[in-house]
Amino acid sequence: MVEQPVGLRDIWKARKRIASVVKKSPLVYSPELSEMLETSVYLKLENLNVSGSFKIRGATNKILSLTSDEQKRGITTFSTGNFGLSVAYLAKQLGIKAIICISNRVPKAKVDALKQIGAQVEVYGETQDDAQQRSYQLERELGLTVIHPFDDPYIIAGQGTIGLEILDDLPEVDTVIGGLSGGGLLSGLGVALKSTDPAIQLIGVSTLMGATMYESIREGKPVKIEEKDTLADSLLGGIGLNNRYTFEMVQNFADHIALVNEVEIARGMSFMLDKHHMVIEGAAAAGIGAILNKKIQLGSHVVAVISGSSVNTSVIIDIANQYRSQA
Repeated sequence: MVEQPVGLRDIWKARKRIASVVKKSPLVYSPELSEMLETSVYLKLENLNVSGSFKIRGATNKILSLTSDEQKRGITTFSTGNFGLSVAYLAKQLGIKAIICISNRVPKAKVDALKQIGAQVEVYGETQDDAQQRSYQLERELGLTVIHPFDDPYIIAGQGTIGLEILDDLPEVDTVIGGLSGGGLLSGLGVALKSTDPAIQLIGVSTLMGATMYESIREGKPVKIEEKDTLADSLLGGIGLNNRYTFEMVQNFADHIALVNEVEIARGMSFMLDKHHMVIEGAAAAGIGAILNKKIQLGSHVVAVISGSSVNTSVIIDIANQYRSQA
C-alpha cells in the first residue's frame, strides 16, 4: 500500500499558501433541488473562481511551492483545459514562463480562453495522454518543471481546501458530490472530510464516455480506455498507468462512483441555467445530472461541487433550446 502523501495539516498549509490568490467560494442553498428531493442541497460554486474552476487551488499551491530557480526556468502542464487555464493565469501573475499542452479534443472555448490569457499553447495528439507525453518532452528539452494536474501531493492538498470551506459553512454536511476524472478533487476532499468524520459520504461522478478511474478501480489497477466526445470534456483523460497517489486515494475515500450519460449531463446544465441562472460546463453539471436522475443516495445535508464554467456558447444555446422544447 502506498503511504498517503497528504494529511489534514497539508491542506491547512495549502489554505494559508493560496489565500492571496484564491478567495473562499460561496456555498449556496438550492431551494429547487431541496424541495424536489426532500432534503437540504447546497452548491459549492467553484465556477466563480478567478480562473473559472476549482483547479486554481491546486495549481496555486503547487506553483507557489516551487523554488525560485524552478520558477525562473519555467513550467509546463498538460490539461483538458481548466487546469491549463489555472496554471496560465497564475504564471502570468507571477511572470513565469508556462507552456500549456492540450490535445485536439479540448473545446474551442477553453482554447480561446488560454489564448486570451496570453498562454503559450501546444496542441498535441488526440488525448490527454498525448499532451502529457509532450509536456514531459518539454521538461527534458527545456528544463521546465512539469505541473501534474492531479497526481501530486501539492495539487491534492490544494483541492482539499474546498473540503475545509464546506466544513466551515456547513459543519452538519453528510454527503459531498464531486466530478471524478484523474482524482485530484476527490482525493483532496477525502482527506479533508474523512479526517474530520469518516461517516461523511463522498461520491464521485464520471462520464460514461471516458470513466478511466471507475474502470481502473473495477480492474484493481490503473488502465487506459478510449476517450469519446462528451459534454463533460473536463472529466476525460487517463489517470496514468504509473499513477502514484490518486488511484489508491480514490479507492480508499470514494463511497460510490456514479456514471452519467450525455442526456443526464445536459439535464444538469439545463437545470442550473433555468433554476440558478448559471452557465456551467458539463463536468460541473455531472453531479446535478446524477442527482436529478436519482443515481445517488443522498443524506440530509448534501453539497454538490460546481467545478467550472468553461463551455462554448453554442453548446449552451443548443441545450437551452432543447430544454425549452421539452418543458
